[in-house]
Amino acid sequence: MMAGCGDGGKMLEGVRIIDMTSVVFGPYATQMLADLGAEVIKVEAPGGDVFRYAARPAATPGMSPGFHALNRGKKSLVLDLKQAGDADILRDLIAAGDVFIHNVRAGAIERLGFGYEAVKALKADILYVHCVGFGSDGPYAGLQAYDDIIQAASGATTLLPRVKRAGEDGADKRPRYIPSLIADKVAGLHAAQAVLAGIIHHMRTGAGQFIEVPMFEAFTSFLLKEHLDARSFDPADGDAGYSRQIDPDRQPFATRDGWISIVPYVLAHFPLTIKLLGDAAFADEERWQDPKAIIAASTELYAKIAALAAHKTTAECLDVLRAANIPCHAVTDLDDVIDDPHLRETGFFEPLDHSSEGRVFQMRDPVRFGDWEQGPLGAAPLLGEHDKDFKKR
Repeated sequence: MMAGCGDGGKMLEGVRIIDMTSVVFGPYATQMLADLGAEVIKVEAPGGDVFRYAARPAATPGMSPGFHALNRGKKSLVLDLKQAGDADILRDLIAAGDVFIHNVRAGAIERLGFGYEAVKALKADILYVHCVGFGSDGPYAGLQAYDDIIQAASGATTLLPRVKRAGEDGADKRPRYIPSLIADKVAGLHAAQAVLAGIIHHMRTGAGQFIEVPMFEAFTSFLLKEHLDARSFDPADGDAGYSRQIDPDRQPFATRDGWISIVPYVLAHFPLTIKLLGDAAFADEERWQDPKAIIAASTELYAKIAALAAHKTTAECLDVLRAANIPCHAVTDLDDVIDDPHLRETGFFEPLDHSSEGRVFQMRDPVRFGDWEQGPLGAAPLLGEHDKDFKKR
């Protein structure tokens, strides 16, 4: 494992990952590991990962935008594990691999002959990573889980309805999903972290191990870091929900020509922001010398900022606020992020000429290492593109 590291090679050069995950959770984890130099062999059932066909159609069926984003730099091998010959190919790969990761439910993977004990018999020091919806020691073990399900189970769908004023009659109290595959991606980060920790443990001890990464627990841990709030104590002295994040007044402000985010995080920034936006008399009132008065009047202060910002352009707000070191930024439409000048300067979006799809934009790993520079990003594979490299028997 990790042969060749430390000699100028890639960070995870020499690590071979046999990847039987699909959709988002597992593929996001292995995509990050591929970016760091691991060889990731994506084992797909006939027909391929269903995320190949998600969202808008691509020039080539099975090459959706999301699949590109989550599977770059991997090798695709199609195996029907119900066929003895294909199952033998997977056994050979595992015997020569370092990490076996999958999101097949426990009973099904056992029936296929690739449960932990069977895989351990093939490679005693294997890192066996099982990506599951719910931890195996709880009553939800074995239930199907998708991002929507985990958002519902974790309390995430009740956050947006909480962003309302007390007693507000017209507030939309329906639970709503956060419009991102956020639970899948957070769980993927945990899975990548678990693999790296397992690699370090292997380097120190020579031992492999079974690793379970449950999406429900991973995302709930992520969500409740701030939102457990008053329920952190026993007895609880209030409700869950971090008030700063569900404050209905803490939202982007309209300007004459768009929207802006202004975050007066330090209490003294509230009157200063109001002064900079044009109402010095209000900002200089003696009551703002008392921090408790600022906290008590937060709704009034946010309303004043909103009224003042509405009479200025976004650029005018940014100029005066940034000069005073008040945190702020223009609200950028999703379609415009790809043209963001900062991301353009840092090379965040990297164009790649794909063999079937033409020019494709990929997002580089955002982490920068002082002693290693990530090379050009690899392309997402066509279904079965690398069959010939592994089906030689």
